[in-house]
Amino acid sequence: MTNRRVLISGAGVAGPALAFWLHRHGCTPTVVERAPELRDGGYAVDFRGASLRVLDRMGLLEQVEAAATRMGEVTYVDSEDRPLVVTPPTFQSGELEIMRGDLSRILHEATMDDVEYVFGDAITGVLDRDDGVTVTFEHGAPREFDLVIGADGLHSTVRSLVFGDESWYRRDLGYHVSIFTVPNHLGLDHAGRFYNEPNRTVGVYSARDNAEAKALFWFGSPPIDYDPRDVEQQRRIVEETFEGVGWETSTLLEAMREAPDFYFDSASQIVLDSYSRGRVALVGDAAYCAAPLSGMGTSLAIVGAYVLAGELAAAGGDHRRAFGAYETEMRGFAEVCQKLAQGNGKWFVPPTRGWIRMRNLNYKLLPYLPWRKVIEELPLKAGNAITLKEYATARA
Repeated sequence: MTNRRVLISGAGVAGPALAFWLHRHGCTPTVVERAPELRDGGYAVDFRGASLRVLDRMGLLEQVEAAATRMGEVTYVDSEDRPLVVTPPTFQSGELEIMRGDLSRILHEATMDDVEYVFGDAITGVLDRDDGVTVTFEHGAPREFDLVIGADGLHSTVRSLVFGDESWYRRDLGYHVSIFTVPNHLGLDHAGRFYNEPNRTVGVYSARDNAEAKALFWFGSPPIDYDPRDVEQQRRIVEETFEGVGWETSTLLEAMREAPDFYFDSASQIVLDSYSRGRVALVGDAAYCAAPLSGMGTSLAIVGAYVLAGELAAAGGDHRRAFGAYETEMRGFAEVCQKLAQGNGKWFVPPTRGWIRMRNLNYKLLPYLPWRKVIEELPLKAGNAITLKEYATARA
């Protein structure tokens, strides 16, 4: 292997998964993460199809299954908390669901002894040369690497530095979402309850064996101008958008003020002409974010990391050949996963009371509809829309 020294930006899911496979293939990966420590919070993430087979090849499937949410039914309720319709577990949870923080911990523990992690720092500059890459950091001294991989999410710094402004590649779906940890004050037992008003969805579901819960707030809107690092501004946006909304909304908004892991973002996709430039490539949300409405972001990250590392190994480290093969393998899969999210918004965040009634009626009738199986199998078909190659590894 040539080009063994690989810098990965981002210690979420795609970054540690890529580091795992690069080490298996004989590389020396370094992971840099802006956060001062591993992020423990976050929402529930799903696995479907090919991503489960990658977890199995990593030897981590049993660990992930042991930490699974085992989420049951989700009930849509009215403002008085009276049930309107119940949806089965597969609607929300895929084939296997785990809290993002738990998955991140499992991946970190699987790589921490073999991979250099640098927390509390971030890339500020990338100088791509014929024989390597010079990288500058916010705090650390400049360093030399053979390759740089952006695994740093929807708002990827690496992508902005090398590919150009985010606005060139981001496709907003017309929704925003906030998710955070709250007490399980409803006593939910591996279950969730959602409430709708036009263009607003409020929900809460139990997590970590009911010891806590996750609150979620979805709303439809045009693009919002806000500072992605100003959490107080983001909280105000959520409070103002959901002021006066019924059900448990006011209680959840109060809990938001104490939440240790507040998250807010747009539901957006990333569409690139190429996943690489020179010695720099992108993986996961940085390359082909499918948006939370797809339910496929984690599967894309895990599969993309496996394919990128495998193609580098198959090409003997020749990044030009490897990056091209990686894109050939992943592009169709990414496009299928992104298509899942397009149009889902009106079902999850109905725009009118008429839409809410129509959605609830459809969910009630779904068990009796002849095309029920087709609807249920769409996400699974997307999860299997790639044939995984077998890549020889240097380390067992």
